[in-house]
Amino acid sequence: MLEKSPQQTTGLFNGWESLGWLHVDLGCAVSQAVASPVEPNVTGRPGLRHIMVLAVLVTAFAMSAFLLSWSFTVSIGIQGTLLGLVISTVAIGIVLPVFLWVDRLEAEPARIMWFAFLWGALISTAGSLVVGGAVRNMLLNMGVEPDYFLLVFEAPLVEEFFKGLGLLLIFIFAKREFNGVVDGIAYAGVIAIGFAYVEDILYLGSNYQQLGQAGLVGTFVVRCLATPFAHPMFTVCLGIAFGLLAHRRRRIYFPVPILGYAAAVTIHSVWNASAALDIWFVLYLVIQVPLFLGFLAVVIFARSLESRTMRERLTEYGMNGWFTPSEVSMLISPNQRRQARIWAKKQYGQAGARAMRAFQDESAELAIAAEHLHRGDRDPHWRERERVLLRSLVAHRKAFVQGANSAATAAPAL
Repeated sequence: MLEKSPQQTTGLFNGWESLGWLHVDLGCAVSQAVASPVEPNVTGRPGLRHIMVLAVLVTAFAMSAFLLSWSFTVSIGIQGTLLGLVISTVAIGIVLPVFLWVDRLEAEPARIMWFAFLWGALISTAGSLVVGGAVRNMLLNMGVEPDYFLLVFEAPLVEEFFKGLGLLLIFIFAKREFNGVVDGIAYAGVIAIGFAYVEDILYLGSNYQQLGQAGLVGTFVVRCLATPFAHPMFTVCLGIAFGLLAHRRRRIYFPVPILGYAAAVTIHSVWNASAALDIWFVLYLVIQVPLFLGFLAVVIFARSLESRTMRERLTEYGMNGWFTPSEVSMLISPNQRRQARIWAKKQYGQAGARAMRAFQDESAELAIAAEHLHRGDRDPHWRERERVLLRSLVAHRKAFVQGANSAATAAPAL
């Protein structure tokens, strides 16, 4: 719970006041209602478990990388693989900044983003390759032409399953870093970027081997320039579904990811079916472009909701003396955040700029912790996280305020 300094509370509060989830006791330094943090495990078993999990992940990634390297070398050759490896990075340069922009107010941990990318690039592609090969052989043995079935039915079902499995693992094992729809979009997008990157290597190398330079250029234009958002657009349906579940985490919402998977598979199937027809460009304009515009609208809307939530939570802290109104406005505006860092650097050098960035990052994390408390999350982590962040952001503010007359400089006691 938060306590105001007397100078800040005069005329605003008298005794107990309530602001939604936030209760302020002006007579107590620490509210008795705050749950005590759970004591840490003093044994070495948590570290051992972390090492075992890491070992499993490294082994799985290494085996998938070996399988893909062997498969690509056999099917498209070393030259085709290297060409695809280099050229397909263009698509990453187009798509990845968009998802980083979506998530820039509250950036996700780098370790989870790397896991997402590697899962998409290695596990998802290797799993899809193995299952696709098995289904192809089964259909050939039955005397059925497999290409159309694989393209329109098998590929969407299997690829979205493996990509969604990575998203599920993040949802389960990094639940404190999976806080809503924007997080789901970011994780799903990065998984899909990894998947598309490796798949593009295969298509670029294969068409180069069959059609030469013309095939390489044509594939590059279609896959890397015209449709780089295809796979992210499919998998974002799952990301939104898991994000909605993360926002509530109640049993009634458990079927939502199944609906997200169905949506991802359906859009993926329609996309692949249009690519198999001779009127691909017409369908690209009529179906794929509107789908992409809808995808952008959903992403922008989700980001605006996150900004609004951040404003609401930080405003509640501002009403209790932790932020000035101008600070709240700055913290929810990416442009003002950047300008504030520039100002801090001019005034106080690199130390001031680092302090300002830390202040901004911690404020964003504080808004997330406050949203969990606002929703009634019983995990004591969020209350302790709130206290740690409040102490730290007050300390970082001092580095760039330097005694300026601000209502927030005399921060309330914890």
